[in-house]
Amino acid sequence: MNNAMTDAAFERMDSMYRYQRYFYDATRRFYLLGRDTLLDRMFVRPGDNVLEIGCGTGRNLRILASRHPQATLYGIDASSEMLLTASAKIEKDGVTNIRLETALAESFDRSELFALDERFDSAFFSYSISMIPPWRHALEHAAEQIKPGGSLYIVDFYDQERLPRWFQTMIKGWLRHFHVQFWSDLLPFLDEFAKSKGAALTIEPLYRRYSFFAELRFPQSEQS
Repeated sequence: MNNAMTDAAFERMDSMYRYQRYFYDATRRFYLLGRDTLLDRMFVRPGDNVLEIGCGTGRNLRILASRHPQATLYGIDASSEMLLTASAKIEKDGVTNIRLETALAESFDRSELFALDERFDSAFFSYSISMIPPWRHALEHAAEQIKPGGSLYIVDFYDQERLPRWFQTMIKGWLRHFHVQFWSDLLPFLDEFAKSKGAALTIEPLYRRYSFFAELRFPQSEQS
């Protein structure tokens, strides 16, 4: 991605969240269902480095910080506006084990951003895949940042096929207004991607297929 495209992506996200960031957490708790399921399922040990890709206001990272004070948590987001809110909340809570940087999911450099040579023990996307047009590149890039034996976790919107038709029409139309959508080829891609990496894949529909939880657990050694 060239510099002009990168700058445009950052500006687009800042424009979207410049004012939303003030009430984001108060409203999203009603429909970003499954975030706590993901946080409950994550395996985090003392000393682990854990990355959230698309961390927004830092809500998930602050919860993880309270549960795992001996882990180091990292967050990236394309919106510097959202990270202003995240930083303020983290400072207010007195949290010291979270680091934040502005970056794109498909092209971030952990060495440049965080001075990290080692890869992360785990990483996760919480309702961010559905907002990333180059989502395949984002997933592939995320996998490259995780150590052997680590995991990549995802929670996001599903196809809502077990919900009433009127609700499907309403929610999908409303989400498109915010440039959010369920990528219909996402789960088949995850299946093929897991096979190519020798990873164990778990996919669990949540709330009558409103959302889904996924985990890719990578093998202990790199595949040749």
